[in-house]
Amino acid sequence: MSNTDRVVDLCDVSSLSIPDQGFEVQVKVINYFAPRYVPGGKVLYLGDMANKDLYRNDVILKEIGIPISEYSKFPDIVIYDEARQWLFLIEVITLHGPVSPERMLELEESLKDCRVGKVYVSAFPDKAEFKKYVADIAWETEVWIADTPDHIIHYNGDRFIGPRKTPTDD
Repeated sequence: MSNTDRVVDLCDVSSLSIPDQGFEVQVKVINYFAPRYVPGGKVLYLGDMANKDLYRNDVILKEIGIPISEYSKFPDIVIYDEARQWLFLIEVITLHGPVSPERMLELEESLKDCRVGKVYVSAFPDKAEFKKYVADIAWETEVWIADTPDHIIHYNGDRFIGPRKTPTDD
């Protein structure tokens, strides 16, 4: 079975070869965020700055309408909640910036054919790092801070954790 075919257990990243340095927040997203907020979800994509696709599941990505050629625009982690038909698009701050308004528009455009709801999350290692970016975070997104994993900061919107309606949804 190749790296692009297997389903990753969210609670065990040992099957992936994640570099030791700079990936603490990614590991925490998979081990702590996912079981709390995306129980039963599947990691569809895990990337970094050097190796854009450490892991990807081409089969499910194609099934939900995500073009294979769009990986370069993916956030750091993509987790799919099949039961709710939600796609969690997670930017890890230690690798890139948060989900800003510009980044949200870029992702919306590149994922316009995606057939499931999109949930945008900015993941921070701690509150000190969060404070540096607070003005850059887009409305209608979620913020998760790894050192307080049981809490989420909700940036306004019509609902807490979940895809938002877009003008084209009506």
